[in-house]
Amino acid sequence: MCGIAGFRCFGSCGEATLDQLCGDMIASLRHRGPDDSGVWFDDHSGVALGHRRLSILDLSPRGRQPMDSQCGRYSIVYNGEVYNYLRLRKELERNGFTFSGGADTEVMLAAIAEWGLVGAVRKFVGMFAFALWDREDRTLSLVRDRFGIKPLYYGWAGATFLFGSELKALRAYPGFNSGLDRDALTLYFRHNYIPAPHTAYSNAKKLDPGSILTLRSEEQSDVTQYWSALDVWNHGVTNPFAGTFEEAVDELDDLLADAVSLRMLSDVPLGALLSGGIDSSVVSALMQRESSLPIKTFSIGFHEAAYNEAQHAEAVSSHLGTDHTQLFITPEDLLGVVPQIPRYWDEPFSDSSQIPTYCLSKLTREHVTVALSGDGGDELFAGYERYFSMGRWRAWEKLPAPVRIAMGRLAECVPHQLYDALGVFGYRVQWRLEMLTMKRFRDFYLYWVSNNKRPASLVLGGKEAPSPMTRNYDFAFDDMLRQMTFMDAVSYLPDDILTKTDRASMASSLELRVPLLDHRIAEFAASLPTSMKVKDGIGKQVLREVLYRYVPRQIVDRPKMGFGVPICEWLGSDLKEWCCDMLNRDRIAAQGILDAKKVESLLMRFMNGETMWCHQLWDILMFQAWFEEWQ
Repeated sequence: MCGIAGFRCFGSCGEATLDQLCGDMIASLRHRGPDDSGVWFDDHSGVALGHRRLSILDLSPRGRQPMDSQCGRYSIVYNGEVYNYLRLRKELERNGFTFSGGADTEVMLAAIAEWGLVGAVRKFVGMFAFALWDREDRTLSLVRDRFGIKPLYYGWAGATFLFGSELKALRAYPGFNSGLDRDALTLYFRHNYIPAPHTAYSNAKKLDPGSILTLRSEEQSDVTQYWSALDVWNHGVTNPFAGTFEEAVDELDDLLADAVSLRMLSDVPLGALLSGGIDSSVVSALMQRESSLPIKTFSIGFHEAAYNEAQHAEAVSSHLGTDHTQLFITPEDLLGVVPQIPRYWDEPFSDSSQIPTYCLSKLTREHVTVALSGDGGDELFAGYERYFSMGRWRAWEKLPAPVRIAMGRLAECVPHQLYDALGVFGYRVQWRLEMLTMKRFRDFYLYWVSNNKRPASLVLGGKEAPSPMTRNYDFAFDDMLRQMTFMDAVSYLPDDILTKTDRASMASSLELRVPLLDHRIAEFAASLPTSMKVKDGIGKQVLREVLYRYVPRQIVDRPKMGFGVPICEWLGSDLKEWCCDMLNRDRIAAQGILDAKKVESLLMRFMNGETMWCHQLWDILMFQAWFEEWQ
């Protein structure tokens, strides 16, 4: 696990040398790789590649990056892990390759030399973001893993193309324009994250998951997909799993065992994050089955019962026999993280579970360097409770079209000021009427999961840019559950869940591995009929059955809790003064970005007891904290 950065300069790079410029970029990523650093550059081509290393495999100097291929054609900087590299190494050795070290990076370069970039990447099982310089074709390629577990940003500073693991690396390059993208900011207020390919800056983008960007010249570049979630979901429908439920459980058990085993390969101490829920418990159970010694597991607890899962994690740990560490954190501990959020998340991000995730990562890093987590199970196996609350759509879909059209027109005719005057009641009436205007289920779902239903009214001069949630997908299925899991897999998963865990873990120099997002498991999950995932309104059926082989169901069968913190309570007590100060009308108006009157109205309503606005206020507060940190 590391941080990468670099550039290709097509004009003058100024007075600084290439290694100085790249050195400044990777210095901003030291938290991602505190063990070592390196820069490779070529004055003739204007290319520089930089790397910060968190040593996991082959701790010797032979694992250092940037690294050149044996044939001399390629140079690479790489963040992540290719877990099946030993299997690929054996295949390459049969083809005549030899290796001097034990790092997966060396195997990746040989694989690219043997099978080409696309052919090699399709063979990789892992999480990765890397930059590859091809001396023969004089191209710079950026590659991101299938689900976007590892981040990769790119942009321009004049005639210089930049890339980096985090936006702060791009900002470190002289002349990078950090002008705010108001359309992307509008998306942030809808989702509480900025979906790819957008970023907070007009001059920078995120590389989409499963994509390769190839830069050929200052004027010519292209982005291609080597793996598509849409193709996987469609293929799963047209080529469904043909076995019984018991056979599905057997196959998933085998796939999970292999995925977990591959991710346990490490030359440094390793453990698991254990909440006591289905996903983290199945990962921990399979790790313990693989290990001859008690594995290390970690959890945090809250003194507030509504947020505390510590006893569930402890029960699972006790049954499995793991070496368990838990930390009970106080409101003071959590509040102490708030000032650090904009420093590590780099752009507006307001999923409040980032706070306990950061605390858990920090605790875990005190004991191990690598940890496995259970992220991805909800999207692949239908675990979110919202998947089972779509009755309104079914009911409204049955209404005669003329009735829906008439009610939709009524919603458009009612002045927004009237809704506002009716407070909470008016807001609820408004969004239910507006939902009636939705013609497609995917539009209904986007509206349902939106933090702010009308975000463009909050951002001055902003309009919503296209996003993965608004693209026109050629679905081979009408199943609502499949549509919801797909939309979450291409937006919420990479841009919220995986962004949260990457920044929280790397802030503490902890490598976090996610076996449930092995693409082989995703492809299998997509082939399963809904009946194997959902029964009586409860999801993850096939995954639960795997877990029951290792942990009694009475220990893990319970309502889903999530990983939240008491934001509403904080804003009305411990954070009240800070909240009112940050959202002061004059302060907001002076910035000229948000509608100060709307912000003031939200704040006053919340302080007058309408607690439903707390999450929209948190979105604004996290934007304000970011803006004042970086702009």
